[in-house]
Amino acid sequence: MPKIVECVPNFSEGQSKEVIDSIASAISSEENVSLLDVDPGSSTNRTVYTFVGSPDAVVEAALKAARIAWKLIDMSKHKGEHPRMGALDVCPFIPVQGVEIEECIYCAKKFGEKLAAELNVPVYLYGLASTQDYRKTMPQIRAGEYEGLIEKLKHPQWKPDFGPSEFVSNWGATVTGVRKFLIAYNVNLLSTKEQAHRIALNVREQGRGKDKPGRLQHCQAIGWWLEEHNLAQVSINLTDHDETPIHTAYEEVRKDAMELNLAVTGSQIVGMVPLKAMLQIANYYIQNENLFVLEEDQKIHLAVNRLGLNSLGPFNPKERIIEYILPSEKKDSLIHQNLDHFIHGVAARTPAPGGGSVAATTAALGSALGTMVGLMTYGKKQWEHLDGQMRKLIPVIHKTMKDIIPIIDADTHAFAEYMEACKLPSNTPEETTTRDSATQSGLMRAIDVPMNLARTINTVWDSVLELANICNLNTKSDLQVAVRCLETGVWGAFYNVMINVDGIVDEGYRNKVSMEIQMEVDRAQAFCKMVLDTLSERSTKNLNLKPEL
Repeated sequence: MPKIVECVPNFSEGQSKEVIDSIASAISSEENVSLLDVDPGSSTNRTVYTFVGSPDAVVEAALKAARIAWKLIDMSKHKGEHPRMGALDVCPFIPVQGVEIEECIYCAKKFGEKLAAELNVPVYLYGLASTQDYRKTMPQIRAGEYEGLIEKLKHPQWKPDFGPSEFVSNWGATVTGVRKFLIAYNVNLLSTKEQAHRIALNVREQGRGKDKPGRLQHCQAIGWWLEEHNLAQVSINLTDHDETPIHTAYEEVRKDAMELNLAVTGSQIVGMVPLKAMLQIANYYIQNENLFVLEEDQKIHLAVNRLGLNSLGPFNPKERIIEYILPSEKKDSLIHQNLDHFIHGVAARTPAPGGGSVAATTAALGSALGTMVGLMTYGKKQWEHLDGQMRKLIPVIHKTMKDIIPIIDADTHAFAEYMEACKLPSNTPEETTTRDSATQSGLMRAIDVPMNLARTINTVWDSVLELANICNLNTKSDLQVAVRCLETGVWGAFYNVMINVDGIVDEGYRNKVSMEIQMEVDRAQAFCKMVLDTLSERSTKNLNLKPEL
């Protein structure tokens, strides 16, 4: 898995196409970086750039962009609705894939140090890169904005982390750091700027002050006016969307707007958004409105619709959801091969893909068949009375399928990691110790993947058994094949665990794993038999039914 860091610099220019494009070109010129989004705002006079790449590459791309901004942006002439203190106002680094927080902190510090040294400008650290509580958040550091920097820099507590304690009129100051994925989100109001700000004060975490906090945690908000659209917005930054999801912010703003008899006319996500955050929105409305929506693309469509994300411009999921844009590893992925290629790959004279990947594939197909059986019953007038039960059963079986699919590749990767450990040198006692430790870790990983497969499969049996009791009997053979596939998947996991567990030195771990995988097999066998017996009994009863005279 390649290391991927996201960088989201905010530059204080949103009106000059020449400047906006020049900064974008500088970012794109860096090798191993992908520029995902450029989001300018005329009223805010600010542009948010989103790009991803390796840790070193994103640092260099951010520096290239800053060099262009130094030449083209003059903060002494800047006006805009958004709070700001510098030409490059804030430059956060966010872990995306294969990267820990500590590595992103290194990126922020490296960027800040190089920027200050090269341009001789003040640079502050914020978020997870900051070590001082009184200057950890953007509102704390940006208080007083650009205009207040002259006085601010005179105070020892506001000495920059990098660069001089001097006011640089054309630049101001830059803030860099590390944060979780921040979602910039605006709710549209047909109101005045003052009314929008009143609602912002109600919902944002800091509220109106220490004695009057707002309702939403991890929420920063202000009200502003968009001249180009002739409407106001409650502009929100959600710093932890797990704690305060997007739909929560939207519904809270909507509630206050209704109390003030103000119209909400949709909303807007600025820049990129994680897939998880979009699915949170969809799942909220699915539950709240008792809807049945199964597929991911339909859930995204629902989220866009309910929040009116197309209100000020098109929201294209393929261009705005970060997981859909990340560099693809499809070339080396088993799950993205065509079936013919995968089967021939299994048949080749190589140890991988092998039994573990085949077991996961078989189980995924079993869950897929179970999902199909549910859908062949749901939504048909003949079995309309079962729709409520199908709405509960189908998502569970479908989710199991989705959870199993990544294990197809995970098993092959685990085997490759173990083989790499086996190739380590063992010419000295130290090398032998390192090699033994690595091979033991590799074996545990090779055990953990099939154990996870067995556990995942065995979460679905209760739903499959209930399905067997009520499903359309015309699909009996499909469900029979499905449960045999699921049982085979668990047996495949068993064989892969047992062949690797013999090499484990830790006897306690070995015994624990052996006992657990046997329990998983016992559960799969028992449930598979119950499902098959249930289907057989239903078929017999159906054949014995006599038509009424």
